[in-house]
Amino acid sequence: CFICGQRGATITCCERDCDLSFHLPWAKQGGCVTQFIPLYRSFCPAHRPEQAAEVTPEPGTECLICMEPVEDRKTFNTMVCPACKTTWFHRDCIQNQAIHSGFSIFCCPHCQNEYRFLMEMFIMGIRIPRRGPSWEEDGVYGQLYERHSCCNASECLFPGGREEAEEQGQWELLLCSSCAAEGTHRHCSGLRDSITSWECDGC
Repeated sequence: CFICGQRGATITCCERDCDLSFHLPWAKQGGCVTQFIPLYRSFCPAHRPEQAAEVTPEPGTECLICMEPVEDRKTFNTMVCPACKTTWFHRDCIQNQAIHSGFSIFCCPHCQNEYRFLMEMFIMGIRIPRRGPSWEEDGVYGQLYERHSCCNASECLFPGGREEAEEQGQWELLLCSSCAAEGTHRHCSGLRDSITSWECDGC
């Protein structure tokens, strides 16, 4: 390994005629780039891809993620959004964001560009897990995705009770077309079958 000097380095720079090898755990410390997309290529510091955007940060520019200063130019550790070209961040910071955001919502933290930002980060060696955001694991926010399923009329007339409804007809449950936080059976609010939308008193 050209970084630690020990044997067993199985990662080789994919540039033709470059014979540098390294251990994967030492890659970032040695300034190497490993692309976690097919063809899963790795590059030594001399042959790694560089960002093409010809911009430099303004004096005093801070990483948008950690709010600590970035270097005064693009480097291995200081990166810029390829879309807006005004958002700067540390490699470690954007890697940490990618790990938590996952592939489905990873984007520029400022301009929200997705495709161009995502592809450039892949090329620059940022590992982006192909999963949803970590904060939605284990159903922590499951209740936010639940549809309101209760009749909120002052007097519910359905024999089955407020929590029950039918697919259509007078006992179909309509949700408020503005807030969707309240509902009513058609019959409980005197709504004809032809009416397809309804607003609660609060809206």
